[in-house]
Amino acid sequence: MRTFTKAVALATVSTLLSVGGAFAANWTLGVNTALTTDDPTYKGLESFQQGVAKATNGEVEIRLFPGSQLGKDEDVLEQARAGANVAVIVDGGRLALFTKELGILAAPYIVDTYEEARKVVTSPMFEGWVEKLRKASGHQILSFNWYQGSRHLLTNKPIKVPADLAGIRMRTPGAPVWMETIRAIGATPTPMGWTEVYSALQQKVIDGAEAQLPAVHGARLYEVVKNVTETGHFFLITGLVTGAAWFDSLPEKHRKALREEALKAGDMASHGTMDSIAGYKQKMQEAGVAFATPDLKPFKDASKVVYDKLDLNDLKAQVDGVLGRK
Repeated sequence: MRTFTKAVALATVSTLLSVGGAFAANWTLGVNTALTTDDPTYKGLESFQQGVAKATNGEVEIRLFPGSQLGKDEDVLEQARAGANVAVIVDGGRLALFTKELGILAAPYIVDTYEEARKVVTSPMFEGWVEKLRKASGHQILSFNWYQGSRHLLTNKPIKVPADLAGIRMRTPGAPVWMETIRAIGATPTPMGWTEVYSALQQKVIDGAEAQLPAVHGARLYEVVKNVTETGHFFLITGLVTGAAWFDSLPEKHRKALREEALKAGDMASHGTMDSIAGYKQKMQEAGVAFATPDLKPFKDASKVVYDKLDLNDLKAQVDGVLGRK
């Protein structure tokens, strides 16, 4: 059954990537994202698309699929490792299932700024993790400097301290580091696909969610929540990930171009995200959503248990070493 399902998935991807007739390009890569076309990260993907076309003289074509058209992130990761010519913007928490080290990038309060995050994901230490992922799962990271915003709590009641989250079923991605963080700060983690969150909140299948403001606005969640508590518990740095087999099929000059253009586009997308946050906040406030910034110390203290539970303290020390922290 699993083999059949994988075959169907690959056939679906092949069909989607061939829509529109023959391509002049020798290689085509379909990039999937759950985000909408007005999200700064998607704008960065458009820049990546244009940059790759120019850098490879049109020999590599990037096709973009917003709104999870190729499936959930986890499904696309499986398609990529099975040999499909697809890529996805994904967080370190999901990749930790293949290479534990990458989970530290999704850990609570691990970095404070984009400059810190970028320093970590362009370090020799991180390149070692890139190679480890290739060997462990057959995935290839193109770049990991795509900042999508700090993630906050979305609820229909005010939240001031972790105890206020007791009994709240909160949507979060299904990776262990995300689940354990939400549990540690007091809520009940409930994994589900991003495109399902609006209806789940509307129908009270869940009581809340946590996400970054560009994605919240793009999904119109301001229509179904009344409060945003700015905990910033996750600094959402993500990566553009494809399959190693497809990547290795390219000439060396094109492999180099893809990684360089992914890094450039990630910077562009990240700065676009940072520039957009205030505007998204204002629009949501105008729609009737109340914003509050709590004392973060109780949330930071509560989340420390995640590092112990998932055995992440040594990895945190490595990150701190790259950043020159004591």
